[in-house]
Amino acid sequence: MLEQAAPSQQSVLNLTSLLVEAFTSQQAGRLAEAERIYRQILAAHPGHLASLYLLSVISYQRGDYAQALGQIDRALDINGDDSLAWNQRGLALQRLKRLEEALASYDRALAVWRDNHEALCNRGAVLQELNRFDEALASYDRALAVRPHYAEAFCRRGAVLRQLKQPEEALASYDRALAIQPDYVEALSNRGDLLLELKRFDEALASYDRALAIAPDHAERLCNRGIALYEVKRPQEALLSYDRALALGLDSAGLHYDRGNALLALKQFDEALASFERALARSPDDAWAHCNRGIALHELTRVEEALASHERAVALRPDSAITHHNRGVALYKLKRLEEAMASYEQAFALQPDLPEAHYAESHYRLLTGDLPLGWEKAEWRWKLEPFKSNKRNFVQPQWSGSQSIAGKTVLLHSAEGFGDAIQFCRYAPLVAARGARVILEVLKPQQELMRTLAGVTQVMAQGEPLPDFDLQCSLLSLPLAFGTRLATIPAETPYLRAAASLADGWNARLGPRNRPRIGIAWSGNPIHDNDRNRSIGLRPFLPLLAGVDAAFVSLHRDVRAADAAVLAERSDILHFGEELTDYADTAALISNLDLIVSVDTSVAHLAGALAKPVWILLPFMPDWRWLLDRDDSPWYPTARLFRQDATRAWDALIPRVRAALQEYVCGL
Repeated sequence: MLEQAAPSQQSVLNLTSLLVEAFTSQQAGRLAEAERIYRQILAAHPGHLASLYLLSVISYQRGDYAQALGQIDRALDINGDDSLAWNQRGLALQRLKRLEEALASYDRALAVWRDNHEALCNRGAVLQELNRFDEALASYDRALAVRPHYAEAFCRRGAVLRQLKQPEEALASYDRALAIQPDYVEALSNRGDLLLELKRFDEALASYDRALAIAPDHAERLCNRGIALYEVKRPQEALLSYDRALALGLDSAGLHYDRGNALLALKQFDEALASFERALARSPDDAWAHCNRGIALHELTRVEEALASHERAVALRPDSAITHHNRGVALYKLKRLEEAMASYEQAFALQPDLPEAHYAESHYRLLTGDLPLGWEKAEWRWKLEPFKSNKRNFVQPQWSGSQSIAGKTVLLHSAEGFGDAIQFCRYAPLVAARGARVILEVLKPQQELMRTLAGVTQVMAQGEPLPDFDLQCSLLSLPLAFGTRLATIPAETPYLRAAASLADGWNARLGPRNRPRIGIAWSGNPIHDNDRNRSIGLRPFLPLLAGVDAAFVSLHRDVRAADAAVLAERSDILHFGEELTDYADTAALISNLDLIVSVDTSVAHLAGALAKPVWILLPFMPDWRWLLDRDDSPWYPTARLFRQDATRAWDALIPRVRAALQEYVCGL
């Protein structure tokens, strides 16, 4: 038998040179070139372990895990005591979801070399996938005992700690990974996800931004960044982040749902509806997508469709208080009031302290005349946005009405809109009548007007330094403090007045009084939650004026762009615009008019508080303060209410108002 010749020194040098060349190409990402050289080596040396191993790595890099497994098994058939090869085999099996076999391979790798930190880390990842979290954590800790500055092990350890519900420890582990490797994108991203879960949204956003600065084209990370932006009240930026994720090809139900939420916040209801419907096309049984689709439909005044969407959400999540609450809101808007209350009660049965349902019930109670319980329920508003953000957190206690205030200084402050301040400032003289010194704080445009209110010692504008006081109360909490019922509403008017000097000036501006003067206000604050329902717009409002022999005076300081264009065409409507510097000016102008015709906005409240005749045009489902099915108001004796019918159409109501206006003008 012939003895096999030993390889020559030159052949060894050539083999080494080829291996170095192949490995260099592989490291540079030139996989095809590296594969060609490994196969060239294996053609000459079929049992060359390094080439078999590195060829398996190339297959793994390409995502051909079955081929990688076959190649590494060939290497292990030649040498079964190679820890790196057993580790590589575990990686391939893990990708093939053959997790128990992968775990066995990592254990073989560690049997050969107990300090193989990569095998320890990968073993932890398999145990994590098998939901064996405590064992996974122990494996990561062993890896870190071997290699204390192992960023990947710290990152994975953070993930398993998060699953073990140890968020602070998980966060510390991510921070350790980033201290070792500041540009570690996976650790930055995972840290952001954890902070998002912890509702530490600003910090989550910073983490995502750092990750995206390194790897900008990651769709899921962009989506999560959008969620963080939405939560920190930056919906426009959130929308841009979602749209970038869409452009990168992410098309998940979750992305469309989150995008819909941003559009809701931006009041882009048609687009929000489309996003929720795309989410439902991908996940038809997503209760929250049905729920928020219902909210978008509600805002589009498609209330029957909104109710159907909320019914579906309830069917999918009957155990959720919020789905019952939202169903109740839709029923309320349809004036199906008893059914709405039944839905709120179902919400309470599931979550007795649900603020949304308590606040919604306050509207039901106040609208139907149950004022005592309505005022009590209205206090739940302080647990809701935007009330919670606007709440004044004074050191001084709130006056509840029960304690004596004789000789005390009481601050009354406005946390709601202009109309609410006008409606409820009427309680200030009653507070003063109990022996208190009253300080009233309002928004700057109402400061001068409120100085005409009886019983008030000092009127402050919000933002000005406040004097010392003993107790405080929000204006909208005063009816509760006084135990106001329908029969005890303090309805004596006027309780606000126009300054005589201002009134004379406005009378001169109006010119000769040869016809009745009618003040008009056709829209309210565009950012009001119910603006779509309560505002009309000037063009559809104009038929109300047709054929009426009167001088019409706009009571708007600012008008929307579309209304401004219409107003420019109408020389018969006096519009003073910025000459109305504040509410004192508006009150002085109103004092020179015979009648005010207004939608539900602060102008209507001001006219009522001045005891001027005021006609108020109300949507089918009115705000609670106007009660139900009556054409008068217990709050304003000079008010006459005109209500939409079930068609919810202004063009059905306006002819009735015009006919009444013609009759009124003829009677003057």
